[in-house]
Amino acid sequence: MFVVERCAAFAQAIRARPLAPQVLHHAKRAVIDWHAALFPGAVMAPARLLERALAEDLDRGDARLALGRSASLRAAARINGAAAHTAEVDDIFRDGIYHPGAPTIAAALALAQAHGASGERLLRAVVVGYEISTRIGVAMGRAHYRYWHNTGTIGAFGACAAAAELLGLERVRFAHALATVATFSAGLQQAMRGDSMSKPLHGGHAADAGLVAALAAREGVIGSLDVLEGEAGYGRAMGYDGAREGPDWDGAFRSLNREFNITRMTFKNHTCCGHSFAAIDGALALKERMGIAAGDIARVRIGTYKAALEVAGIEQPKSASEARFSTKYTVATALTHGSVRFAAFEPERLEDPATRELMRRIELAIDPALDAAFPRQRAARVAIETRTGRREEFLQPTRIGDPDAPLSDQQLGDKYLELAGPVLGARRARALLARLWRLEHEPHCDLSE
Repeated sequence: MFVVERCAAFAQAIRARPLAPQVLHHAKRAVIDWHAALFPGAVMAPARLLERALAEDLDRGDARLALGRSASLRAAARINGAAAHTAEVDDIFRDGIYHPGAPTIAAALALAQAHGASGERLLRAVVVGYEISTRIGVAMGRAHYRYWHNTGTIGAFGACAAAAELLGLERVRFAHALATVATFSAGLQQAMRGDSMSKPLHGGHAADAGLVAALAAREGVIGSLDVLEGEAGYGRAMGYDGAREGPDWDGAFRSLNREFNITRMTFKNHTCCGHSFAAIDGALALKERMGIAAGDIARVRIGTYKAALEVAGIEQPKSASEARFSTKYTVATALTHGSVRFAAFEPERLEDPATRELMRRIELAIDPALDAAFPRQRAARVAIETRTGRREEFLQPTRIGDPDAPLSDQQLGDKYLELAGPVLGARRARALLARLWRLEHEPHCDLSE
């Protein structure tokens, strides 16, 4: 079978049996984390600007935006997908270098609302979308991530698979939906390396593209079933690095239907690019171990992997958007103020003299051993030297929030309340969280009521 046919066979196979309790629980964690990212992003640009741009598709239809405004199916998926990827707090599948939630759940929820689907059906669709897309991300690997933004590209497969599952597409049409969405896949790395709103738009585009491909397949639109592994297909066109002929599809899909990647998600503990997280965690841990203040620091040296410098290596950020992709800034603000939350990107904090002065004393470099372990391991080696000449080094082997150092359910709930509370109000945010924890028992997915 071609890869898209293997994916369709998997979806059909698990449709016939209940989800394992562990898988169901992790699916709910993913949906809760998605909402934690959705609400702050919904009141920021570009989501608010998209509402204006797509005004003719709002105030009608059976899907809803984050704050309850009715919308057409595609507009809801596109706007919510962008909103959930705006504040840089959405989930990560480490091995696939990919944020699955923003596009996958945006598409699935819009369709579930429009079709009156139950919470259990939504969760099942989310699982299918995560399992298929994360493996495509693993197969495409570092070669794809060199030029492409995986949330925009790989995310289209997650959205499509989730939508196809909710539509109940039989095996052949499910495969054709994935074949079609492959050619819709887009999102360039360059769009996220400066002061740009394009990056979150990738999540919205992927959600919309996935919906369209699934809906088209339902009506009989067919695609090229060999589109992923073909001679001029997705793998070679978007995943070739000169050192290999193309992705290892068999290796990436070998565990499908035996292991569930949704149980190994990273949930962010800082409000910035995840490539900075190990450096932030390591710097804070070393500062505490040494018992020093930010003013005592003469020099910080951070060794990390190449992608962290390429994506989160902005030297002198001039805006909040750039600061979220500046490891020097996020580490400096963490050492100076103790955390990297939304306050770190307010105008007054961006120009904080103590933070800016400490940035000048931070050095970044590629650590060959840590680079070789990427993407499966996201580590940083941090060394701090004080003004008195004392020097200590610390290896941060993983990021807090990664599957080997996961956030607990309580911590995940606290994150949601911290981010959703200011937008919804504390009482409404808590009520929604309680419903999300029992989502499999909800008769429908319109939780805005």
